[in-house]
This record gives sequence, C-alpha cells and structure tokens, in this order.
Amino acid sequence: MAGALSGIRIIEFAGIGPAPFCGMMLGDHGAEVIRIDRPGARLDPRDALSRNRRSVVLDMKTPEGVAAARDLCRGADGLIEGFRPGVMERLGLGPDVLLADNPKLVFGRMTGWGQTGPYALAAGHDINYIALSGVLHTIGRAGERPVPPVNYVGDFGGGGMLLAFGMVAALLAVKNGAPGQVIDAAMTDGSALLSGMSWHMLEAGINRDEAGVNLLDGAAPFYDTYACADGRFVAIGSIEPQFYALLRAAAGVADDPDFDRQHDRTAWPALKAKLTAIFATKTRDDWCAIMEATDICFAPVLAMREAPLHPHNAARETFVRVAGATQPAPAPRFSATPAPHPTAAPEMGADTESLTMVADAGA
Repeated sequence: MAGALSGIRIIEFAGIGPAPFCGMMLGDHGAEVIRIDRPGARLDPRDALSRNRRSVVLDMKTPEGVAAARDLCRGADGLIEGFRPGVMERLGLGPDVLLADNPKLVFGRMTGWGQTGPYALAAGHDINYIALSGVLHTIGRAGERPVPPVNYVGDFGGGGMLLAFGMVAALLAVKNGAPGQVIDAAMTDGSALLSGMSWHMLEAGINRDEAGVNLLDGAAPFYDTYACADGRFVAIGSIEPQFYALLRAAAGVADDPDFDRQHDRTAWPALKAKLTAIFATKTRDDWCAIMEATDICFAPVLAMREAPLHPHNAARETFVRVAGATQPAPAPRFSATPAPHPTAAPEMGADTESLTMVADAGA
C-alpha cells in the first residue's frame, strides 16, 4: 500500500527538529517528500526524522540554486520551511512569489515564536517556547524548578505535529476548491494548544497555578511514579474510584482507612509516603506480575532500549528497524491505506539530477 497521502508532493527545505518531523510524518503516510539539502551536509541513514525522503542538493546562495528550488515548488502541493521569518523572502522564495507561481501551494512555516510578534525574530529553543506559553511552569515537583520535558512538547507535539495537521488540513481545503495558503505554525501557539485541558482545570478551580500540587502533575499519590526494590520504577494512574479500589487491594491497603481520603489533598503527602514504602518492597518485575494488564492503570517505566522489547509494543510493532537502527513506527494506523515500512534517509543529493531535470523540463 502506498499510504494515505500517496500522490502528494512536498518540498522540504532542510532544517532540524520540528520541520523535519513534519516531513517525516507526511512521508510516513505516502507523500513524496523532496528535501532540498545544503552542499556539504550529511545524512545519517539511521535518523528517523530523515526517513522517507528524496534528496536534492542545491546551493541556495546562488541564483541557479534558487531558480531550481522555485521550479520544484511550481510542481508541488506543499512546502515546509523552518527558517526565521524573512529568510525565504530574502531568497526570493517567499509566499508572494511561490503562490503566484503555484496558486494551490500550501506554504508551511515552522517557527518557535511565529511569523509575527515582539519575539518573532529572536533565537530560541523548545525550552523557551514552552516557557512563554505557560506550559513549562506546570511541569515539575512542588517548590522545585520547572523540569524541561526533553523537547517533546515544543518541537514535536506543539511544533512538527501541529504543522503536519495544518498542512493536511490546507491540502484538503485545496482539494475542496480553496486556494493555496500560508500555514503559520508556532511552537508557542502549539504548546499552548496542548495545554487546553490544564487551562480548563485552572479556570474551573480544579487546579492551582503551581506545579506539583495538582491531580495530574505528580502530587496525587494515585497518579505518580514509584521506585521499586531494584531501583527501577512503575507508573500508577488510578484516578477513577473503581481503579483506585483495585490499587488498594493489590498494594495491601484496602482496609487502611487513610486511603479512604483519595481526593483530600491534605492527606496526599501521608498516602504517598505509605505507597513509596510499599513499592520499595518489591522489584519492578514483581509489581508487573501483580498489576500489569489490569484496570489498576499501571505500567512499568521502561527505558528506551527496553520499550521495543515489551510484549505489547512488540505485538503492535510500535517500533521498527530501519538501516539497522530502532525507530518509532509510523502512526496513526490506517485500515485501508496503511503506511508502508519506512525507508532509510537517502544518500545526500541522490535525486538532484533527476528531479532538477524534471523541474527544468516543466518550466
């Protein structure tokens, strides 16, 4: 099967992080993603973010390179770029030029701060974008510094995946008769969007505007991680009363009246101390034997190297091997147009001659 986006051609200007992640997602599901790489750059065939691509090497500092890129965009359905605002315009490849050439083009722009606003031209990274959106403030233990959640929230969830959604939505609009358009995907906007439930809980008075004191941020004894006797960890999420009852039974505290105060936040520190001591009495595998695959809402905290080996992940083929390396498999799953097995990142410039010749012929 060719994938749900078979027949869609995307031109991607090479970058790092969220823009390539968007290209990976589109390529995973069948889009032809042609990446314009810089001379002298290198591609690692093991890199998941570079898979399912064709590679064209163009020197964007030369008129010939810019002209070739413009030709490629004339025959494309979409474009992905992750430069600071104004860079594409200075190259002569801004939306005004490329949409005039190709009125149906979906012009996807990935930035941290967005195309407008006081910070738009400033440098930044994931940690900065999620700090400004209010998200980083919500992550961490009470009274301690905020904890950066790697770069999952800004770069990927609130960045590359947001742009992929925007691209597909705009491509669908074009199919339904709308013109091409510019997608302004900002990680500040995207990470703020991911916090929608937290905003509701704050406005409804359920959450306090602090980290480490709320239901889902590790304050609740029934929604946290615990160290086991072997130094490994388990994760508990027994929020609903029926799941909480199962947790109490499995942990041997069904008859402890202190645990009747599940939602009494003043009781949480004492309950957490008791659970901490209980979980420390057995290894992680011991607790898996007791709690795994039950309605307790339990899972072992797996290291990255462990995750692909877990029976559930193995059964679903959540991870795949590409060029001898482990990578996350394409997601989500499609019943009629499943994603093909990913192909490794191409040899740098492997498609330069064939694709630029086609572009020249088309021009």
